Amino acid sequence: MRNDDFGAPTGTAPVPTLFRAGTDQTDGGAGQPDAAIIPINRYTDFGARWPVPGRGEVLVVPLGGLGRIGMNWTLYGHDGAWLLVDAGIAFAGDDLPDVDALVPDPAFLAPIRDRLLGLVVTHAHEDHIGAIDRLWPQAIDCPIWATPFARGAIERRLAEMDTLDDVTLHTYGVGDSFRIGPFRIRTVRVTHSIPEPVALAIGTAAGTVLHSGDWKLDPEPLIGQPTDLDAFREIGDAGVLAMLCDSTNAHKEVEPTSEAQVRAAFRALFASRKGRVAICCFATNVARVASAAIAATEAGRSVALAGRSMRNNEEIARRLGILDGVPEFLAEPAHLKGLDRDRTALVCTGGQGEEKAALAKLARGDRRFPAFGKGDTVVLSTRVIPGNEEAVDKVVSQLRAKGVEVLMGVETMGGHPLHVSGHPGAGELRQLYALVRPRFAIPVHGTEMHLEAHARLARAAGVQAAVVTEEAEVIRLTRAGARVLGRVDAPLAHLVSDERGDRVPYRPAVALA
Repeated sequence: MRNDDFGAPTGTAPVPTLFRAGTDQTDGGAGQPDAAIIPINRYTDFGARWPVPGRGEVLVVPLGGLGRIGMNWTLYGHDGAWLLVDAGIAFAGDDLPDVDALVPDPAFLAPIRDRLLGLVVTHAHEDHIGAIDRLWPQAIDCPIWATPFARGAIERRLAEMDTLDDVTLHTYGVGDSFRIGPFRIRTVRVTHSIPEPVALAIGTAAGTVLHSGDWKLDPEPLIGQPTDLDAFREIGDAGVLAMLCDSTNAHKEVEPTSEAQVRAAFRALFASRKGRVAICCFATNVARVASAAIAATEAGRSVALAGRSMRNNEEIARRLGILDGVPEFLAEPAHLKGLDRDRTALVCTGGQGEEKAALAKLARGDRRFPAFGKGDTVVLSTRVIPGNEEAVDKVVSQLRAKGVEVLMGVETMGGHPLHVSGHPGAGELRQLYALVRPRFAIPVHGTEMHLEAHARLARAAGVQAAVVTEEAEVIRLTRAGARVLGRVDAPLAHLVSDERGDRVPYRPAVALA
């Protein structure tokens, strides 16, 4: 009886497998690939030629988020068509000082451009939407589907590029279902460090693939509702062929955390501190910004925002009613200068040490900000992304040299954390696997260490196989099994900013492969 790829022969129990792509185990020691669908011999370098997805299969091509944190792009192919989920950037390292960001070079999509039916955005973080304003519509012109908050962020950026009228945008609500060609999309409410994040159940004639996006199980997210566990259970009961799932904290056994804990920490902070207080967080973490505003106002402080991206996200959130009941902010950080130091608070960007962000400017004594010195406090309510440690240390050292007390996100206040992750730990991953029960696991969003830790966890949770693959490899999913077919040629493009630091659209002449 035939055993295709990772599929088990009929009547036998599946054996959990950890499959590492690019080895000589591409068919799991089983039968030959189905030549009627994709005529290949074990592992193929497709180059610029793309396989044509059949009706009986789903092809998955992760273009980012594997072996790195950032640049999340995932292509799904089915019944002759392709769908893209997310289009983010990765920040360049110190070895590329003149490069602003990295993306897959859109030129490689030319063979499937007329069959790319759309882009579905899971949420509005930079590593999931940061490439859109750079590439649409001059390099990629498919329609885009996004939630109201994500659409607001995308629209603002496209307007700044003067391309908004040239891009087709569709809005979906959290929990909505819709169809794009042969793909049936059901969105599932999750919690993350941004408004309106979703997972996607992508239904096809070959089976359902669950794309988790970034998520966690926050029982009290403060903005939005908790993760919809009933929806995940319902999807699992109907059968899930494979799950592509967040691996960021797969290697950690951590207690579940909540944004409500950070709000409690901020309240303890403002109750115990004199002098000026600044809280630095990601501009998209609207719940964190709201907690800072509420805690500071309760302590009798006036609050200002600093950072263009933070102001933009606050404006979108207020327009959508997400910040209803949250105190208004002062118009400019400079308006704090004439107030009693004990009656002021600043919420700003720059927790990754970015030289042009608000926190670095404050540390340098920029005259547009109130002066911080001895007796004042700065909280970095963020996780330092690996690779940014040196830049963060530079800003923190400047602040401490002025006598400022700097509290990092790993610290606590009143027994509560000053920062919580937006990603699931190992225990939360096990809970999701118990609900969804996929046949195959494809760990994404992490370095090799994260992916392999996730694969071990998935195997222990009972999946038939965990496929640890690499960027640009083509994974074939069928009801008979799963395997890596080979690789497509997907070089990286280098994006730049102009002399003012403004984002420059993709131009083949300046994009370096």
